[in-house]
Amino acid sequence: MNSPFSRRQLLANASTGFGMAALAGLMQAESPVNRAKRFAPKARSVIFCYMSGGVSHLDSFDPKPLLEKYAGQPMPVEVKKTQFNNNGTVQPAHWAFHQRGQSGMPVSELFPHMATLADDICVIRSMTAKFSEHAQGNFFMHSGFPFLGYPSAGAWASYGLGTESRDLPGYIVLQSGGATVPHGGVGVFSNGFLPAQHQASIVQADKEEAVKNIRPRQPRDMQRKQLDFIGAMDHRFASTAQHDLYVDAAIANYEMAWRMQSAVPELCEISGETEATKKLYGMDGPDSTLTAYARQCLLARRLVERGVRFVELSCLPQTLGGGQAANPWDQHGQIKKGHGNMAHQVDQPIAALVKDLKSRGLLDSTLVIWAGEFGRTPFAQGTDGRDHNPYGFTIWMAGGGVKPGHIYGATDDFGYHAIENSCTVYDMWATVLHLMGIDHEQLTYRFSGRDLRLTDVHGNVLHDVIA
Repeated sequence: MNSPFSRRQLLANASTGFGMAALAGLMQAESPVNRAKRFAPKARSVIFCYMSGGVSHLDSFDPKPLLEKYAGQPMPVEVKKTQFNNNGTVQPAHWAFHQRGQSGMPVSELFPHMATLADDICVIRSMTAKFSEHAQGNFFMHSGFPFLGYPSAGAWASYGLGTESRDLPGYIVLQSGGATVPHGGVGVFSNGFLPAQHQASIVQADKEEAVKNIRPRQPRDMQRKQLDFIGAMDHRFASTAQHDLYVDAAIANYEMAWRMQSAVPELCEISGETEATKKLYGMDGPDSTLTAYARQCLLARRLVERGVRFVELSCLPQTLGGGQAANPWDQHGQIKKGHGNMAHQVDQPIAALVKDLKSRGLLDSTLVIWAGEFGRTPFAQGTDGRDHNPYGFTIWMAGGGVKPGHIYGATDDFGYHAIENSCTVYDMWATVLHLMGIDHEQLTYRFSGRDLRLTDVHGNVLHDVIA
């Protein structure tokens, strides 16, 4: 049974984190949230490297020698309906696997830089999803529901924990170089029914105006007077509306937007970063897709340094087969070329991000997640592609309290279905919230007569991946 918090209670609980007012004056709207079980968090922030389109686990982190043996032959097991049903013969990995690091973790030559993280990452080979279509898969991976209207994980993290930054919101999505919004649109990053200050703020990492209208059009003192006047009127209205949470959210957003005018340009000004750091991320070369994604990764580190709770990165599209791929990792044909292009874009920057966080003492408190909405089939689509496979695929996590150099779960000999420690998107987010110090079953919000949560009525914490 939910018990509404009063505004005074919310402020009094700020030091404990749950349902807190965002620090230094950003007032979080009153919310009917449970007194969730709180415990010492291992992670303060999350960086979500989202691989939109679905990476082939069979070509990256889940080697299957049997694919080589059966190459070019029909699948010897039942093949389930795929999205396009243009199913060919068994297709082996396009990149050789090697054991990496002291852990001996197998990583393919597709990711030579991530391979150097073998002793830092926890690979989950038994992830499953319920949907094999991109829009539904993207919504499901982000919110636990396959359609519009539900809060994303970033919004839930912001709602449950607030932001430790006075001048930046709790949930930021980075884009650059024409990066695509995943199928489903910006609703994938939505606050859903949560108060509006928990929606994602989209920052264009490589544009002079990183957030639309971030540069003031009037002198700062005049703008401050206008904001104070509007604020006074809004607070008067809010009191008559008994501090309706949507009104309070609008007021909080006005004040945050004011502070972001200084904070965002300062965030994006990276001239103070050393040349060695820029080179580490891959910002010193001529490849625009590499440097654009590298800038996102560098800004992600700067954001968690500033106390932002949840940061998501966006892949850039690629031109393949005469058209631009809306889902960058979605290679239904020419998978070797397409995956090779995408790996070149993200491999070095993501590896640099983990190494940079570690060198600065931030990795222990920052959970890095690498995942797409599903995997790819062990058999070809047509002759040289792979179709969608939600039945068993790979994600990995690093830092934030997970076991380094660890492999959890397994798929069958063909990499088709999860057969050992099969886990779900609900389990993943239950584990993430646990690492952030929240019981996922108790982080709820009353909407339409029901206490809703990120993990719906499912989810188990994957204790075996926690250090």
